[in-house]
Amino acid sequence: MVVLRSRLKYALNYREVMLIVKDKAGNVKVDNKVRRDPHYPIGYNDVLTLDKTGESFRVLYDMKGRFVLHKIDANEAKFKLCKVLRHGTGLNSIPHIVTHDGRTIRFPHPDIKANDTIKVR
Repeated sequence: MVVLRSRLKYALNYREVMLIVKDKAGNVKVDNKVRRDPHYPIGYNDVLTLDKTGESFRVLYDMKGRFVLHKIDANEAKFKLCKVLRHGTGLNSIPHIVTHDGRTIRFPHPDIKANDTIKVR
């Protein structure tokens, strides 16, 4: 969570980042899951939520291809946008899709194809 120090300026040094992340209250959430690992990777379209401040951020790219934290409201922080990489069938002819962040979703809507964007809650 170097983002807390380098981008958001909530911590001045690594020790303060550790105090924020390792807190028992679970202040830092990535995609609505509490993360206590200070080295947890945050990637494209991930939602970073800080409970004590009540802020939520979505990780996006800027025009030069760098990661930028875009502030979002609480309603928008409840979902994540995922790009569909593959659509196929698995064992016993069960249809599934694979998203850009490694999720495998079984029984998708029949209209969903590769390169579509889906909303995951």
